[in-house]
Amino acid sequence: MAGVDARDSGDPRIGQPLAELDTPVLLLDRAASDRNVAQLAAFFRGRPAQLRPHFKNHKCVTLARRQLAAGAVGMTCAKLSEAEVLVDQGVRDVLIANQVVGSGKVNRLVQLAQRARISVAVDHPDQAAAISAAATAAGALVHLLVEVDIGMGRCGVAPGAPAVELARRVTALPGVRFAGLQAYEGHVVNTLDRAERALRARAAMQQALDTRHLLAQAGISVACVSGCSSATYDSTGTLEGVDEVQAGTYATMDRHYHQLVPEFEIALSVLARVISRPAPDRAVLDVGVKGAGGEFGVPAIRDFPDVEIPFFLAEEHVVVRRAPGWPIGQALQLIPSHACTTCNLHRELVVHEQGRVVEIWPIEASGKLA
Repeated sequence: MAGVDARDSGDPRIGQPLAELDTPVLLLDRAASDRNVAQLAAFFRGRPAQLRPHFKNHKCVTLARRQLAAGAVGMTCAKLSEAEVLVDQGVRDVLIANQVVGSGKVNRLVQLAQRARISVAVDHPDQAAAISAAATAAGALVHLLVEVDIGMGRCGVAPGAPAVELARRVTALPGVRFAGLQAYEGHVVNTLDRAERALRARAAMQQALDTRHLLAQAGISVACVSGCSSATYDSTGTLEGVDEVQAGTYATMDRHYHQLVPEFEIALSVLARVISRPAPDRAVLDVGVKGAGGEFGVPAIRDFPDVEIPFFLAEEHVVVRRAPGWPIGQALQLIPSHACTTCNLHRELVVHEQGRVVEIWPIEASGKLA
């Protein structure tokens, strides 16, 4: 389950204090991440729903293995290429929570299904038919989840009769198996008030559960309803009839999600350094959007909660105004606004405990977009 232990690889960073690392670099607090993984695993232990963590959060096989070892039933991916990375590394149960379209991708999907249990979302008969034809020709079996739009307004067939009709078509196709429903209440997960978020998320997910009931009435068995998120694990994830929870960010956390579920620790940060003090109240750091991201706004600065980055980052720099007396060379940990996009910018996680490097974990799926 280990990543690249620098003691075995000869990496000179092993044992190095974080402040001595070249910057910018992506850090992971191993103990904090382990506590997050254990906390959510414990929450679902003994409950009907099972965890299927979202690999897109960190894209790191070592961290995925730690989630699986803690009890996850399998992994969720956003991209076919992410699923290929996981299967290449021995993961045998993967859901691609997205539509796979195009002959080249469909053929890759079918090849993958010959090596592992692969599920994929569909929301149109043409998608299902293309996968069926390729799987039948290859003698493979692909599991299909009908994606239901429960308010996100992105992918998904309408709940109720349209979803039932698509499921009916899927059940008649060779080479594929109707495996259930996928539904994501993403349009409400950013609601800051937790009670309101829970109420809205449950109302949204109920549309998928009502569709499950209609399918049962039509004689179509639904083995699984999969969805939810780190921000709704304790609301929609506990609804009767929800079988899988695709939580992702909980393993690393970030500035944005920590506002939503503060019970999880922020384990991810970008180590940066003060490279310029052009004015007494101004400091410039050596990382920008290319290394820290910025999807949900500017990062925070660990241990300096009252110091704000006043505007959007440049490509290579963060400018801090009203900066304290940091000297040139001061190392600072930036807390990304969104872990998923930040991890995709890096090729490795420098893993630390008690202020020193303990391991290097490759981010094998970094940049995997197809």
